[in-house]
Amino acid sequence: MTGLLNNKLFVIFLAPFLLGAITTLGFAPYNITFVNFFTFSILLFLILVIKKKTQFKYRKKKSNRYFFYLGCAFGFGFFLLGNYWISISLTHDEMFKGLIPFAIILIPLFLSLFFGLAILIVAPFSEKNISFILFFSLIFSIFEFLRGNLLTGFPWNLISYTWSWSIESIQILSLIGTYALSLISVTFFCLPFLFFQKKIIKKNVIFFLIFLIIFIGNYLYGLYKIDNDAYNFDKGINVKVVSPNFSLKDYNAQGEIFKLKRLIKISNPEKNKKTLFIWPEGIFYESYLQDIEQYQNLFVDKFSENHLIILGVNNFANFKNQKNQKYFNSLVILNNKLEILSVYNKINLVPFGEFLPFEKILSKFGLKKITPGYNSFSAGDIRTTLNLGSKFDEKLVLPLICYEIIYSGKIKKKNQFPDLVINISEDAWFGQSIGPYQHFSKAIYRSIEEGIFIARSANKGISAFIDPNGRVLKSLNTGESGSIELNFPYFNQPTLFSNYGNKIFFLIILLYILLTLIFKKLKI
Repeated sequence: MTGLLNNKLFVIFLAPFLLGAITTLGFAPYNITFVNFFTFSILLFLILVIKKKTQFKYRKKKSNRYFFYLGCAFGFGFFLLGNYWISISLTHDEMFKGLIPFAIILIPLFLSLFFGLAILIVAPFSEKNISFILFFSLIFSIFEFLRGNLLTGFPWNLISYTWSWSIESIQILSLIGTYALSLISVTFFCLPFLFFQKKIIKKNVIFFLIFLIIFIGNYLYGLYKIDNDAYNFDKGINVKVVSPNFSLKDYNAQGEIFKLKRLIKISNPEKNKKTLFIWPEGIFYESYLQDIEQYQNLFVDKFSENHLIILGVNNFANFKNQKNQKYFNSLVILNNKLEILSVYNKINLVPFGEFLPFEKILSKFGLKKITPGYNSFSAGDIRTTLNLGSKFDEKLVLPLICYEIIYSGKIKKKNQFPDLVINISEDAWFGQSIGPYQHFSKAIYRSIEEGIFIARSANKGISAFIDPNGRVLKSLNTGESGSIELNFPYFNQPTLFSNYGNKIFFLIILLYILLTLIFKKLKI
């Protein structure tokens, strides 16, 4: 062991890379949460090793750049193994296959900078005490928040998502949200670091027991909340989620009529049964919203006035000025005559997937967005609740397209009270990887945070009804085709997090700063 700790490449690059890679086992579909106690504690130990050795072993003059390298190595392992599935989306078009090595390397490398900067800040203050653990957790979580919000933001696999398998443990999301749970979780996972010494210190044991009691108490709170929450349903209105299990090859090999007939067959509409049908994103690959009237006879024949259909379609908005034409990824509500009742244009677009950054420059090199078509999508202006009309008792739904579900604290406004959140997605882009499982876990977190029912239709992903406690009431797994049905829920009540959002996270940050300063002064 001494020989390895004296090996500069092992301590700074290889070991943290392996730790970052192992940390990804805590997320869905593996859910091996306990690995975090090992990886985070060893990471802190390596930081301390480098602090001691930089001055005497690696070079004569102390240098902090090794801390940055260590953090980036940890982040690179974390994002490489946790987000490799992004590159699968490039395999569906010959144009992009040459970019796969760049996607596999450059995306994790860029994201690893957030971990590198976090450890660069905290490492010079590393000590084997409680105040350092609090400080590390604080800075690490702040950079997690920055990663989730800067530029377009990519809040994927925040550390709190390693609890997704235990809905009892994550009921606290309704009070504090995902970022705050990440902060507390990182602190919990770092606690074994306090015992990496020959002597067991009483104050460390007490601190560990306090945190253990907090997590046991949190679990008991979750049990109580789940057992005592009751929800109401409108038995006169039904919601049916449809998952066709189309592959991307099907879109190219089969025409739209074939796909629509299959979707209608799976939907199995009953003309006298008042039903809202939810189809996934990306059903129309050949037609724009303005073109779908051509299929009116097909819908009128199978659906009735008691039916509404929600689906995803590309929407081309024409303007007199050709330079201002806009192209949207949209969710629409249609009646049985394919009349457009409501349209929502996606706000949070996927870089490179739905729009090409620096398009004027990169398009000159023949690059385009990954999804079909050469035009980049434009972002919609606002996300509002959509009223289903008097036929459906003025029920309100809130639309989310694909990965818009991953943004904690940003899916709805304080004064919005939807009876149901509709999340449509096209997960066929990610093949048979961990991507669809991780995508689905984010929907569970949003349901608890906001205290809302979610109906999710994901082609080649997990389609489900999720209640405000994160319980999956009915579901279709990846690779399954079919439909699931539920009575229409009523909006229950807003959660504390729904009212205040990530402001609660900032309050907990202030608490951590105060505790860190107090413990530092007391030399604890």
